[in-house]
Amino acid sequence: MITFPPGEILAELVRSEVVESVHLGHMVLLDATGAIQLSLGEPSALVYPRSTIKSIQASAMVRHGLQLEPRLLALVCSSHSGSPMHQDGALQILALAGLDESALKNAKDKPLGEKDRFAWGVGEPTRLAMNCSGKHSGMLLTCVTNKWSTDDYLDPSHPLQIACREELEILSGEKVSVVSVDGCGAPLFLISIEGLAKAIHAITVSTDPIHTQVVQACRDFPEMVAGEGRLTTRLMRDIPGLFMKEGAEGVEIGSLPDGRTFVFKISDGTNRSFGPLVVAALNEFGVSCAPEIVPVLGGGEVIGSLRAKITRG
Repeated sequence: MITFPPGEILAELVRSEVVESVHLGHMVLLDATGAIQLSLGEPSALVYPRSTIKSIQASAMVRHGLQLEPRLLALVCSSHSGSPMHQDGALQILALAGLDESALKNAKDKPLGEKDRFAWGVGEPTRLAMNCSGKHSGMLLTCVTNKWSTDDYLDPSHPLQIACREELEILSGEKVSVVSVDGCGAPLFLISIEGLAKAIHAITVSTDPIHTQVVQACRDFPEMVAGEGRLTTRLMRDIPGLFMKEGAEGVEIGSLPDGRTFVFKISDGTNRSFGPLVVAALNEFGVSCAPEIVPVLGGGEVIGSLRAKITRG
């Protein structure tokens, strides 16, 4: 069994000047050349990158004939909020393949976005509302384009999934060591944190028109990549050229147009420290942005906050 190392303290929750809780994890920052600028924890630790590699999976799809307008291509790269805009976009992609929602094989869920989930109320979970339906719609259209079978498109041995794996291996410079199943049902590939950082750096600085098309679609339509009010959408709007994607179990990636890249994994799998950590990583690159405040309340009053703790060894 592969054991995941706990890492170093990346964030602290401070209540009345006392550190009450900590989040351990691993972080890698690469400079514009792809060299390590800062690492915390163990860069060689193996992780499931979860949804942070959707742009890489989308690149494999485009390489095999997927043709979409940028707005819908960004949706293929998304963990969307499940708003009507996102669900309608997934239906548009399926319609291009001559398919409908019944062709989706991803897990069912209610919308991911807080407001959208509230509006959904007691409605039953659906495959279309699930945050990965954009990716799965793109996968189905790619299969139809290539006359590949659609019933088994999530099988790791399917040509589509082989293409996604190969795209990741080329960009990361690593071989996938374990293939598992993501929450949505798609194959999930185990690589190192440093390998993930190298893959995001590589897709950002790539001159391959497929890579530039995919990354630029996400930059141009950040509301499709996540959703209104969410960290990814807000920061990609606020910081010119920022490319960013969150994943389940505490994984986050981001890059700037010149290739400066950050990747971190929170060992406890939570995401409450994402905002302060992304801001801290960007500050290390000399990019200033508004603080992401995670308040600590006592009696209804703010008496502390969650703060990033990025220290150089």
